[in-house]
Amino acid sequence: MNVRTRSSAIIATICLVASLALTAASADEPAAPRQAAKVALKNVATAKNPSAGAAGPGGTVWIAERAGTVRVLTGQGLGEPVLDISGETTTDGERGLLGIAFDKKFAHFYISYTNLEGTSTVDEFAVRHGKIRPGTRRTVLTQTQPYANHNGGDIKFGPDGYLYIAFGDGGSGGDPHGNGQNLDTLLGKLLRIDPRGGKPYAIPSDNPFVEDPKAKDEIWAYGLRNPWRFSFDAGTGDLLIGDVGQSAWEEIDWAPADSKGGENYGWSQMEGNHPFRDGTEPANHVPPVHEYDRTGLGCSVTGGFVYRGKAIPALKGQYVFSDYCDGTVRSLQIENGEVTGVHDLGVNGGEVVSFVQGGKGELYVLDIGGSVSRIDPA
Repeated sequence: MNVRTRSSAIIATICLVASLALTAASADEPAAPRQAAKVALKNVATAKNPSAGAAGPGGTVWIAERAGTVRVLTGQGLGEPVLDISGETTTDGERGLLGIAFDKKFAHFYISYTNLEGTSTVDEFAVRHGKIRPGTRRTVLTQTQPYANHNGGDIKFGPDGYLYIAFGDGGSGGDPHGNGQNLDTLLGKLLRIDPRGGKPYAIPSDNPFVEDPKAKDEIWAYGLRNPWRFSFDAGTGDLLIGDVGQSAWEEIDWAPADSKGGENYGWSQMEGNHPFRDGTEPANHVPPVHEYDRTGLGCSVTGGFVYRGKAIPALKGQYVFSDYCDGTVRSLQIENGEVTGVHDLGVNGGEVVSFVQGGKGELYVLDIGGSVSRIDPA
């Protein structure tokens, strides 16, 4: 487990501020942050409350709509639904169809949604010749939710081939059940499972808590409030999580590709780098790689992806993210787990609820109001 101390994060921030204040840098000083890449948003489709997306077979991009439909993006926009579970899900609060993912071989398709009772559910379908086979559907994992918010719901396959599932702390406000720091619940956690290794799934033998009788074996990382969107860097394998704050701080968490898991991101003792309601910082707290406060228009971080496409060379290697309330698309330069530059990319995606990474690394921005836009060079 890689644990970054708060003191190292504070020192890095001071150094960054100091370097920005200088008009010129000498040869022995850190390189200044690059200028922001010049980008534009091109509307490529209109959906009904798009909520998530995934790269699909044959270079396609699949888009999930919150009420329960999945459609494929084409040159003419979105096609007819290839899957419709709208009779099985609810959109109360922050619920609905919240995540979709393919395994590496595009042999199976996974959906993450809240059912009519509000239970978080991950289902699997077999895929043949690029098409879902409805008759193969099976439920992989379920988790009851005490409230209609902070359900999380994002799903991604990691570089290791395992399925990662993000669940929020269960909702309400202030984590009233203490789920973030409780290892005996899947709430407030990032999970790691092998969906094809057993029925209904298997636990990877190297998960960090498999030898702890007081912890759930599925847990990969904990101390999360609402990890609404997370991703893996397609170039390095590093993990990045956009964890939505309570009332003051939004945070982005980072773990290197060689992490053994078990990171404690602090909630609900901490909100970002700050004690929450007189909380005590856990000894193993892993501080965020980046945080921002709510003194501006931001209110809910929307995690994105490290850009690995070819269309915008100046953006390569930077982590692109936004905020649901602010809508400004931004990027982070991250070197060895430290932020060395923060950029406003000069475009606004609206009520940004998610990003999608296509098969060639290009990024799409989803506005819950309906717009599906691609990030293009300006």
